[in-house]
Amino acid sequence: MKKIYLDNAATTPVHPEVLAAMAPYFSDQFGNASSIHSFGQVARSAVDAARREIAQFLNCKSTEIIFTSGGSESDNLAINGVVESLKSKVESKPHVITSAFEHHAVLDTIIELEADGVIEATYIKPSSDGLIGAESVKKAIKKNTLLVSIMYVNNEIGTVQPIRAIGQMIEKENKTRDSRIFFHTDAVQATEYFEMNVDYLHVDLLSISAHKIYGPKGVGLLYVRSGTPIKHQIVGGGQEHKKRAGTENVPGIIGFAKAIELIDRSKNERLKKLRDRLIDGLLKIPNSRLNGSQEERSPANVNISFLNAEGESILLNLDMEGIAASTGSACTSGSLEPSHVLSAMGLPPEECHGSVRFTLGRQTAAEEIDKVILVMKNIVEKLRKMSPLK
Repeated sequence: MKKIYLDNAATTPVHPEVLAAMAPYFSDQFGNASSIHSFGQVARSAVDAARREIAQFLNCKSTEIIFTSGGSESDNLAINGVVESLKSKVESKPHVITSAFEHHAVLDTIIELEADGVIEATYIKPSSDGLIGAESVKKAIKKNTLLVSIMYVNNEIGTVQPIRAIGQMIEKENKTRDSRIFFHTDAVQATEYFEMNVDYLHVDLLSISAHKIYGPKGVGLLYVRSGTPIKHQIVGGGQEHKKRAGTENVPGIIGFAKAIELIDRSKNERLKKLRDRLIDGLLKIPNSRLNGSQEERSPANVNISFLNAEGESILLNLDMEGIAASTGSACTSGSLEPSHVLSAMGLPPEECHGSVRFTLGRQTAAEEIDKVILVMKNIVEKLRKMSPLK
């Protein structure tokens, strides 16, 4: 049975050219980049070159990049780092603004800070089509607001937030304030498809993860604009401009840079056509609905709810047919709670539990889309016949 992989938002296969670029740094060029001897300096030179390449992609300085273990650490470092750096410098409790449907790496970090009494927080609910407007963020700003964190592309429903408009609004607000508001975006799901020029986006902090763009797992980065105060969260060495201690993941960083080099956004149109083909086919199944705007959406994301068909059961049946999909983000796939993303958009629990996320990739073919549509019709029909809900 030929398997079909439609869970690229969870992770992507490592591109062969990425693997080839990494290979020498596992054994032949294995030095610690912090060592002063020749082995270490070969590794240091490779890391520095990778940092420059990625900085060019983001249109930033090399010194503004902090390599991390991935998107979750980058999000944690951005939020905790800014809050801890500034909390003693504001007269009242710091205020942080985010959306109610962020990735848990952002959402749970802010919830914990609020529960510990460190900050007060505002969680902006998205519109019914899964969007956060700049005006909604503006209305939430208070005198003590110091940080806004809004994700670029939602990891579950793929909706694209107006990051540039939000960033421009915050810059305008900052001109009238005594204290500055810093703006962070989790761009993990956006990197492959959308503009990442940090000046164009008007962001102060931005998170990326390599394994979402055909790079290796275990490496990511946080862009930190010069002048943005951030307190380190890991101590033990002077790596990453003393902002993130720990021996550099040299092969991972090399692979990360190569993965970024291989991004080709001219392929977006092909993916959009396949995405829309899948959406059109699945919406022909009775009592189904697309979650999130179809227009302001990642070219790779399809999230649909099927009434009276349980999402986990759909996934198990798909897997038996050799098709990989998900019911939301990989980080919460073990949870029995309804999707916090869909709940924030106002969907009732029964529709949340019937949702399935298909995420396309570079390898996705038209015949695979057609097979998934056919298989899904049969699965949903079978599960509905078994369901006590009619």
